[in-house]
Amino acid sequence: MPSRPDFSQTMTEEELSVMKQHAEYLKEYMNQGSILIFGPVLDPNGAFGLAIVAADNEDEVKRIIENDPASKINKYEYYPMLATLPQ
Repeated sequence: MPSRPDFSQTMTEEELSVMKQHAEYLKEYMNQGSILIFGPVLDPNGAFGLAIVAADNEDEVKRIIENDPASKINKYEYYPMLATLPQ
């Protein structure tokens, strides 16, 4: 969750740099298969990020969040998902 409603439109150069680091960080997990998809959701009430994480346990998710460069400027919420997978 962004630190302010207009974050995506008003990022400072420093925040933009952090968000670029954030994208590169998540790409590494995507390449490993731990993150299936991620990116901004362009909600008209305020953009926010979304990632679908494939994890064996909650500690894995917490570790990804804690080490994410963007965790210094944004907040995170995560929820388990009961998914139907291809057979």
